[in-house]
This record gives sequence, C-alpha cells and structure tokens, in this order.
Amino acid sequence: MALAQRSDSPPSSFHADKTNVPAVSMVTTLFFMWGFLTSLNDILIPHLKTIFQLNYKQAFLIQVFFFVSYFVFSLPSGRIVDTFGYKKSMVGGLLTMALGAILFLPAASAPSFALFLVALAVLAAGMTILQVSANPYVAVLGPENTAASRLNLAQAFNSLGTFIGPAVGGLLILSAAPLADSALRQLSPEAWRAYQISQASSVKLPYLGFALVLAGLAVAIALFKLPHIPGVERSGAKVSDSIWRHKHLVLGAIAIFVYVGAEVAIGSFLVNYFNEADIGNVSEKVAAGLVSFYWGGAMVGRFIGSGLQQKIAPNKILGVCAIMAALLVCATMLTFGHVAMWTVIAVGLFNSIMFPTIFTLSIEGLGPLTGDGSSLLVAAIVGGAVIPLAQAAIADRIGIHHAFILPIVCYIYIAFFAFRGYRRA
Repeated sequence: MALAQRSDSPPSSFHADKTNVPAVSMVTTLFFMWGFLTSLNDILIPHLKTIFQLNYKQAFLIQVFFFVSYFVFSLPSGRIVDTFGYKKSMVGGLLTMALGAILFLPAASAPSFALFLVALAVLAAGMTILQVSANPYVAVLGPENTAASRLNLAQAFNSLGTFIGPAVGGLLILSAAPLADSALRQLSPEAWRAYQISQASSVKLPYLGFALVLAGLAVAIALFKLPHIPGVERSGAKVSDSIWRHKHLVLGAIAIFVYVGAEVAIGSFLVNYFNEADIGNVSEKVAAGLVSFYWGGAMVGRFIGSGLQQKIAPNKILGVCAIMAALLVCATMLTFGHVAMWTVIAVGLFNSIMFPTIFTLSIEGLGPLTGDGSSLLVAAIVGGAVIPLAQAAIADRIGIHHAFILPIVCYIYIAFFAFRGYRRA
C-alpha cells in the first residue's frame, strides 16, 4: 500500500481538542445496529438448519460466509474511506446493509440456502464498510488520551445490540415452531415444499423492517453535520507512507485476529461444554440461557472500561484483562462442575475492552493512513472463522474440556501486545 509522495501531506496524527458528543452519539447508533444484526446469525443458524435439513457443518457456513466477508471486503472498504471520507462511507455501508437485508426476501421466496448466504455476504460487506469507517472516526472525535474510552463506550452499545438481538430475533423469526424430524419425514414432496416456504417466510417481514431502518439511518447520517477530520481523512490524496512500516499496527492486526478468534471459539463451544455431565450437566436450552451471561459480561465490561480508561492507561487495562482471561480459561480446564462453568463465563467480562482498546492502540499515529490501517484490522476479524475451526479440530482429538488451550495462547499474545507490541517505533 505504499503510495506516491505528496508535498502537502497532512500531519501523522490528529485528534480534536475535546470530544464531539453529538457526533459520537450519532455514530454510536451504527455500532448498535451492526451488533444487533450480527447477533441474529445465532437465530438464523438453527432456523435455516431446520428449513433446509442441513448438518452442523453446512449450517456453520453462515458464520464462515459472514466472517470471511470481513476479510474479503475490508481492503476495498479502506479504499472507499480513502476516496470518499468517513461520512459518505458510513452512508454507503448502511445502504449496502439495507440491500443485504432486502435480499432476504427473494431468498425466502425461493427458498434457497445459497441465496441466504449471498444475502448474508452483502449484509456483512456493508458492516465491513461501517467497521472500517466508524471505529477510527469515533477514536479521533476527541482527545488522544480518551480515544480508547470513547471507542469502548461506542462498542458497549454494540454489545447491547448483540445482547438483545437474539431475544428480539427469536420472537420475530422463530414465532412458528418447526415440526419434529419424525413428522417432517412423513410429509409428501408437495407438503414439504409448502412447509419450507412457510417457515422461510418468517424472515421476510423482520428483514424488510431492518432494511427500512438502515435506509432511514443512512438518510439521518447524510443529513447530520459530522465534522471533517483534517490530517486523518485524505479524500484521495496520496502519501509516501505504508501501513506495513508501522510495526504496532501489524502486531495489532494479529491481536485482533486472535482476540476475535478466542472470543468466538469460547462462545461457540459453551452450549456443548455446559451440556457435559462433569461440567454443567444441563440441557441445551438451559445452557443457551447461560451463554447470555458470557456476552452480557462483555457489554457490562465495556461500560466499566470506558470509565476506567479515563484514568488508567488503556494498554495497562488491556494487559491485565488478557492475563485474567488466560487465568480463567486455565481454571476452567483444571476444574469441573459449576466452578468450571462460571470461570469460563467470567471470561466475557475481561474480553469486553479488548477489541476497542487494541483498535485504538493500533491506529494511533497513522494520520492519513488511518483508513488503510482500519481496513487491515477489520480484515483480521477473519480470526472468528479460523480459530474456532482449529479449536474444533483439537476438541475432536483431545475432548472439549482441554481444547480451550488454544484461547489461552491467544490471550498470552494479547498480553504481549498490551505491554510491548503496542509501542510505536
């Protein structure tokens, strides 16, 4: 990404003298929306699995398509931010998400699992543009020393979206109870097709509503007077620097990769883990309810972290949280019963501040390369597809209880980044 020299290139870093509260508040609504819509994947997986009679590997394609889309669309999103600026990129991201939501309608009418995957990929492409533009924009909408605090607060509302999304999605999408497998096998081909169409149609009205809300938000952002950020928005201007010369950014991208991977890997295995006789010995329904404490802890932790980072250096808080998360995962591997169950749930609280803090530490000092740096960090979210698959392979060999060794390695690396890797050369 090395670019040609420009004589009047902006300074390497810029932050406003004080936090622009109206602008931060407006952009924070975007964090809530993409968190809400991301969490609906947890509803779509069992819903589409039943409709299309998928096995678990096939149903997991929903998450694979979603997270891989971040990797595929992140670098193009960085180019979009470079060319059009943050505000227009946010509007474009929202409209792309609205298009993805609209595509759920023909996918349900067909009904076609492949079309659902396409709709999800378009939705994720829009979210990628939002992630690349909104995360760094919030970080620079105020003083440098409170950047991590602002992004933690915005990400707390993202977590609020992920917390309430499954409940709302369950009411809207899973309103009609699916037939049991034994009853499905007795249906004639015509009755089976009618049943598929009926079940798939439950997503139409919710996703049409989501599309209208997203389009409305795009109009609101377009009309809102968001400030231009000199020294960060380069609007097509060329600079001589390259993101690969910034060691702290590259190390930060690895930290994002392992963080998202560890968080998703733990969350994805909790229902099966709690179902184990020597761990929780609870039904899958009860286990699913307990998982909400894991994700809810991330929401609470971000609100707390936003306040703490006003007074304590963000890298120190990140390092302590990484060490605590590693110790808690060690504890769950070495114990059984409720101790093992609640120690792994508590990891969610310490996961909370990791993404926004790693993000702000990684983009600090990039100036006009902030958009490119942000796109690299967002590409690293693909860790949410890679590391859970690796943990699954480990679990198949040595059992789910000891497969959590992989997240421990991830948290150790994050601790290294917090205490040493974040430093700019």
